[in-house]
Amino acid sequence: MLSVENLNQYYGGSHILRDLSFTAETGKVTALLGRNGVGKTTLLKCLMGLVPAKSGKISFDGRDITRLPSHERVKAGIGYVPQGREIFPRLTVLENLQMGLATRPAGTAIPKRIFEMFPVLEQMLKRRGGDLSGGQQQQLAIGRALAMQPRLLILDEPTEGIQPSIIKDIERAIRSLAATGEMAILLVEQYYDFAESLADQYLLMERGEFIMRGRGETMPQDGVREALAV
Repeated sequence: MLSVENLNQYYGGSHILRDLSFTAETGKVTALLGRNGVGKTTLLKCLMGLVPAKSGKISFDGRDITRLPSHERVKAGIGYVPQGREIFPRLTVLENLQMGLATRPAGTAIPKRIFEMFPVLEQMLKRRGGDLSGGQQQQLAIGRALAMQPRLLILDEPTEGIQPSIIKDIERAIRSLAATGEMAILLVEQYYDFAESLADQYLLMERGEFIMRGRGETMPQDGVREALAV
C-alpha cells in the first residue's frame, strides 16, 4: 500500500532523513521505533506532505505522491493521527468526528465501528473536545482519522501521556483494524511493549537511519528493546 524509496530530508545543513526505504502492507502493522529526535515525526510529515522530501520517492497504492499536497494525500486515503492529538478543543466530539468526513461525499454518516471501538465517544458527542481527558482525546483523534475510512492509517505515538486502561483500548482497536485487511497501519512508538504486541514488522530508527528491521515476532531475540535503551 505504501512504498518509500531512498527518502532524504534536510533541515538547514543537517541531514535529518538518510536514504530511507520501506513498505507498509495492507492488513499489517508496521511499527517504527526510536527515541526522541531521531527523525520519526519528520518522516511522517514527509509522508503527509507537510514537509517536502528533498529526494526519493513516496508511492501510495501504486501512485507516486511525492509531490502531492497534503489534502490530496488525504483524499487518496491516508489518515493521520498526529503526535499530541491536535483535536479541535472548542468543537464538540461530534463536530470533530465530522471534520474527518471532509473528503467523503456529502451526507456520509460517521462509521459505526468508531463507536464500537470507543463507546465513550458516543456518550460524549455533545461535549467539547477540550473537556475530554487526554486518553479520550486520543480516542477522538483516532476516530476522526477513521471517519474518512482510510486505506493507510498513520499513528504518531498514540500512547504518549495516556493512562494504561485506554492504552489497552487503543491496542485492541489497532489490532481489530489490521485484522479487517482494509488498511495498512504505520505505528510510530517509543513504548516497546505496545509496539511489540502489535507489530507485524518493525523498523528501528537512529539518527535518521534504519539501524534494524525485521518481523515483529523476532523483536525480542533481535534485541530491539536493548537497542532502544542504548
